[in-house]
Amino acid sequence: MSKVEDFEELRPLLFSIAYRILGSVSEAEDAVQETWLRFDGSATVPASPKAFLSTAVTRVSIDVLRSARVRREKYVGPWFPEPLLNDPYEDPARSVELADSVSMAALLLLERLSPLERAVFLLREVFAFGFDDVAVAVGRSEAACRQLLVRARRHMEAGRPRFEADRQERQELAERFFEALKDGEVGELRSLLAADAQMVGDGGGKAPQLAKPVVGAERVARMLGTFIPWLFEIDVTFEPREVNSRPGAIFRDRDGRVLYAMVLEVLDGRIRTIRTVTNPDKLGHLGPVADAWAVDREVKRTRRRTHP
Repeated sequence: MSKVEDFEELRPLLFSIAYRILGSVSEAEDAVQETWLRFDGSATVPASPKAFLSTAVTRVSIDVLRSARVRREKYVGPWFPEPLLNDPYEDPARSVELADSVSMAALLLLERLSPLERAVFLLREVFAFGFDDVAVAVGRSEAACRQLLVRARRHMEAGRPRFEADRQERQELAERFFEALKDGEVGELRSLLAADAQMVGDGGGKAPQLAKPVVGAERVARMLGTFIPWLFEIDVTFEPREVNSRPGAIFRDRDGRVLYAMVLEVLDGRIRTIRTVTNPDKLGHLGPVADAWAVDREVKRTRRRTHP
C-alpha cells in the first residue's frame, strides 16, 4: 500500500491513542496531523507503518501533554476532557477496555499520572501493545516501562470505583433521568441520584458555570428541576447521546447550536456524578456553538418577566 493508504487505515487508532493521552479532540487531531507530516517526510517506508506511526503519535502527544499540563494548572474552575461522541477505533477483542478508558471518569484519573505513565498504561492496558513496542514508543527500556506500568496501575486502581454499572443498567437509568428532566419531576430525579450525588461544570471562565459543585441528591434534584425548565422556556432542546462511552446529552439553543454537553456517571444503581461542559473551546467539534452568555441573559429576562 502507499503511505497515504497506510496512514488512513491507521488513522482511527492514532486518534484514539492521542485523545486518551491528551483528553482533547482538537489537540488529538493536531497530533495526528503532525504524525502524518513526519511519516510523509520520512526518507524510507518503515517495515511496520503501525509501529512507526504509533510511536510518532505517542511522542507528539506526550510533548503536547507536558505543555498542556502547565496551562491546565491555571485553568478557571474544574477541567474536564473535551466531549467525545464517537471513538473511531474499534477492536472487538478490546471493546470493554476501549470504552472504559475513554470515559470522563477514567480520563480524569489518567490526569493523575505523569505523561510517560499515562502513555505506557494506555498502550499496554488499553491497546495491548507488547512491551517491546511500548518501550520504543516512549523511548525507555522495557524494564523501565514495566515499572511505569506498575505505578500507573496502582494510581488507577486506587481511584477506580468498585461497583460500576454495566451498559444496560446505565442506559435504563439515563432514560428515566432524562424523562424526569424533561418533565421537571424533582421527586423522580431525586430517586435516581445517589445520596452523595454531585453536579460539576466546566466553563473554563468562558461560559456560565456553577460557582462550586452542587452536592447531595436533594440539592442536585432541585437545581435541575428548577433551572432546566427555564431553558426549555426559551426553546433550548436536548438530545440524549452517548458521550465518552457513557450516557449523556447534547443541549442546543433554539437555532440548533451546541450549548453544552452533559455526562452521567452511574454507580451502585444510582447517578453519582453529573458533569457538564460549557466551555465553547471544547464544543466546536460538535458543531456551531451557542452564545451561552446570551442564553443565560435570556433565561434571567424570562424569569423576571414571569416572576416579577
